[in-house]
Amino acid sequence: MQNSVTYSKIEYEAGACFGFCPIFKITILPDRSAVIEAEHFTFSEGRSKDDLSNEREGTFTATLSPEDYQQLLTLLEAANPHTLQSRYGNRQITDLPTATLRLFYKDGTQKEIEDYGKHGTEELAAIYRHIENLRKTRQWTKTDG
Repeated sequence: MQNSVTYSKIEYEAGACFGFCPIFKITILPDRSAVIEAEHFTFSEGRSKDDLSNEREGTFTATLSPEDYQQLLTLLEAANPHTLQSRYGNRQITDLPTATLRLFYKDGTQKEIEDYGKHGTEELAAIYRHIENLRKTRQWTKTDG
């Protein structure tokens, strides 16, 4: 299936919570190349609050499989990003992570969705799960430090 919407770049940022939520930003390009800027708990599990004072994990690269990239495009198409709100979440709850999805379209436009709690819509939650699983299903190569 060929998607009609084309992106020049897809960015996903996973923010901190009061626990050991992964903190990272991933950038995915149309050639399927991906870069993760890993802060904490991206590839490791946290054990204590002291882990947050450790140095950032680093920058890593990988190439997504054609299937993983196509699945991402299919999930994005199903979510119909242009119809989604720019912000989701209940700020009265104070310990949830924030997901930020930035879509850069080839026509120069962009869409940013900030989702406190990562449950804006079922379609968004599926996109977040797919992207976050890429940390575990791809072979990532460290490019710094």
